[in-house]
Amino acid sequence: MARVYVGIGSNIEPERHLCAGLAELRRQFGLLSVSTVYANAAVGFAGADFLNGVAGFTTDLTVHAVAASLRDIEAAHRRGADPKSASRALDLDLLLYDDLVLRESRLRIPRDEIIRHAFVLKPLAEIAGDRRHPLLGATFAELWAAFDQSRETLTPVALRLEPQRSR
Repeated sequence: MARVYVGIGSNIEPERHLCAGLAELRRQFGLLSVSTVYANAAVGFAGADFLNGVAGFTTDLTVHAVAASLRDIEAAHRRGADPKSASRALDLDLLLYDDLVLRESRLRIPRDEIIRHAFVLKPLAEIAGDRRHPLLGATFAELWAAFDQSRETLTPVALRLEPQRSR
């Protein structure tokens, strides 16, 4: 069984899409560890603020099967073209798959954004602070403590992540 961590974000109806994305991750992978959700400015393009967090789960699927599942979940929430430098209804990024280091054209693990962006590193450090970065050897808590936290503003957002069902 592999321990997997996924970045989850949205800036189009973000509460709705984050709830739906987490519900689908639970349906496919079972029990999730979910970080605090943070609001932050769009990075790399002008757009509405994002809501971002990290979810962790254990699976017996291969790394490529997990990546395919994440792409399928994203596609179910896509509206037209959905390039990486534009607003997104749901963005799921495979951050870590156990201690695997993989450098393929379409799949890079650990994901480079982990140490580049507060909106990835802070929530990852919350739910996997004692885990070590497979390339750097430092724990995610240590990496967050050393991160220049003045570069990006993160605002915790209180969300009800389990959608309510009508009775």
